[in-house]
Amino acid sequence: MKHTNPQVEQMTSFIVMDVLERANELQKQGIDIIHLEVGEPDFDVPSCVAEAAKAAYDRHLTHYTHSLGDPELRREIAAFYQREYGVAVDPDCIIVTSGSSPSILLALMLLCNPESEVVLSNPGYACYRNFVLAAQAKPVLVPLSEEKGLQYDIEAIRKCVNQHTAAIFINSPMNPTGMLLEESFLKEVAALGVPVISDEIYHGLVYERRAHSILEYTDQAFVLNGFSKRFAMTGLRLGYLIAPKSYMRSLQKLQQNLFICASSIAQQAGIAALRQADSDVERMRQIYDERRKYMIARLREIGFEIKVEPQGAFYIFADARKFTADSYRFAFDVLEHAHVGITPGVDFGTGGEGYVRFSYANSLENIKEGLDRISRYLSRPEL
Repeated sequence: MKHTNPQVEQMTSFIVMDVLERANELQKQGIDIIHLEVGEPDFDVPSCVAEAAKAAYDRHLTHYTHSLGDPELRREIAAFYQREYGVAVDPDCIIVTSGSSPSILLALMLLCNPESEVVLSNPGYACYRNFVLAAQAKPVLVPLSEEKGLQYDIEAIRKCVNQHTAAIFINSPMNPTGMLLEESFLKEVAALGVPVISDEIYHGLVYERRAHSILEYTDQAFVLNGFSKRFAMTGLRLGYLIAPKSYMRSLQKLQQNLFICASSIAQQAGIAALRQADSDVERMRQIYDERRKYMIARLREIGFEIKVEPQGAFYIFADARKFTADSYRFAFDVLEHAHVGITPGVDFGTGGEGYVRFSYANSLENIKEGLDRISRYLSRPEL
């Protein structure tokens, strides 16, 4: 007899990974696939990061670190938040994790119980809902609308808040929309008196305006960030959580039991990234922006609607309802026949149905070829 946690049974697959895995199967058959589905930088790590990792091996820094993270790295993260946002962060309020995903789990396990609710956007990053379920809590979805610029609606959030609300989860720049949250919203959500979990992983990849940290408006928020997107360090698995000091001992106990500590080598690489990689980040940001502008124009030319242009990250969330009412079927059909990987909007919630997400974390040459293939696919007589 099968015995499983009912919360796990409620979880959905991470559909973009299903698309990627099918794309990889096709590649093994010798089919050339253009990847516009995955949110992974196509750049190698900055040279200073690679050199620091190699040097760490040479110095035999291959042992456990402090469970909260190497104190030197935590000081560098605090200095970064001071430089970037003018915010004073105590290094003892930072816990370094193996990527930002463990940070999400730590924050939700800390705050939630089986009666808890967590407010999320719909559409929103697919895994948030499943992390909430893993923490035994209930996701409460607040819709985003193009009429309101794909921004969170503070009044809709207020209506969701009750005695069971454990946290409000926000993300800026947002995945999948690429939108930056307005400063006025950040001020208002910080004033609600409910813990705010702010995913700031795409900070540094912003093309219009500037990204604000929730810590500019409250010192009682939980901030998720890391090195995967800004520094193209996905495989090094290095992230961090900034939390109010009163919660740190509890978070440390969770970290010690679940993860022990983050990779010692990756932490040394992270120190180098924060100290030396600003010029590399700016170079990547400019290249992403060139791709963003091209992709927006080309998708519109093909027939996709983009009413609100993305301002950060490396995604375009395009309205495909002219072509399909079933984004899941559409994405896999594009993969099978056009040999281009794209992410169905339904992966991001019911509010994403009818949309597809394109990633421009690929070369401009590949983006052009991928969109040419999609254009030919959509021009078939049977469509």
